[in-house]
Amino acid sequence: MLTRRHAIAAIALGVPGLRIPAASAKATLGEDGLYQLDWYLESFLELSEDLAGATAKGKRFAIMWGLKGCPACKQMHEVHLNDPNIEGYIRDNFEILHLNHIGARTVTDFDGRKLGEKALGERYAIRFTPTIQFFPEDARGLAALDGQAREVARMPGLLEPLAFLAMFRYVREKGYETAPFPDWLRRQV
Repeated sequence: MLTRRHAIAAIALGVPGLRIPAASAKATLGEDGLYQLDWYLESFLELSEDLAGATAKGKRFAIMWGLKGCPACKQMHEVHLNDPNIEGYIRDNFEILHLNHIGARTVTDFDGRKLGEKALGERYAIRFTPTIQFFPEDARGLAALDGQAREVARMPGLLEPLAFLAMFRYVREKGYETAPFPDWLRRQV
């Protein structure tokens, strides 16, 4: 019998062009208590510029929300992002901006509004960590939308490793244009 776990594994292992990097970078704890990887986006915290930069590199833009002491954030970095297949796929296909759920750094949203990280998270209804927001390839029209309406997908919480990777594939392959994530995932089997 084919279980959901086996189906997700088959999907993840069947990714064309998936490579196994020689070594995966280890996450380190920053002064703010958030885990960091050396390939996370170094940003001036201007979301429109970050999205445009990702698109120019042929990548997708996502915001990862973390919090000091978050056990699921720790697991995501020590297990999910320590897997060379998962880490390699995300690093090669996404620009990840890691923000602090209760942080105070000023971020310029797509409409030009400047907010602290905490206020930005509230604007986007970020309720817990980790949460990953995925955005379209182009910022056109985003300023006119509000909050979650700007996203093409959201990962609220931590999925199991293979489903975690499948969500990134869903965004990269624009699965959101045809179906919600659970339906898209079922059709991949």
